[in-house]
Amino acid sequence: MKKTFFTLAVMALILTSCGQKSNENQTSNNQNEKQMKTLVAYFSATGTTRGIAEKLAKVTDATLYEIKPEVPYTDADLNWQDKKSRSSVEMADKNSRPAFVKDLENAGDYDIVYIGFPVWWYTAPTIINSFLDTYDFTGKTVIFFGTSGGSTLDKANQQFREQYPKLNWKDGKVLNNASEADIKAWVESL
Repeated sequence: MKKTFFTLAVMALILTSCGQKSNENQTSNNQNEKQMKTLVAYFSATGTTRGIAEKLAKVTDATLYEIKPEVPYTDADLNWQDKKSRSSVEMADKNSRPAFVKDLENAGDYDIVYIGFPVWWYTAPTIINSFLDTYDFTGKTVIFFGTSGGSTLDKANQQFREQYPKLNWKDGKVLNNASEADIKAWVESL
């Protein structure tokens, strides 16, 4: 009788231990998944990029953050045909770093950072440089998305890889008029 009781007690201990390890592993996996934080940061001069950013944040369950210029752009500022317009002057100067509202908290907590913008002069507006110069995303995965009247993100992808080599870049994509399903398919392909 003592031998049977002892055997049952040992078996119960082993089963309890296995169950605890399984629960610990499941808890650990759930914590890792929860710890992966995603940020969708965007600059939108006219609202077009904002719409795509909102869909992307929803699809990726990400924090949405607007890169807001300290001085909003006017229609005159955005006149690309006027060489003296604000956007033309900024884009002609590779060292231009337009001021923006710096209110992103805990930037270093994000593992994946999507950055969206309208394509200007075949690349990102220089306010994107301001954003990347302000927040340290070293070692983070960074992916551009954009809106454009006809340009790709090829130049921006190449240019920013060279300017910010400590970031883990993945090629971005222009997402004009993309649906949530289109965005989800793109995210899953990365």
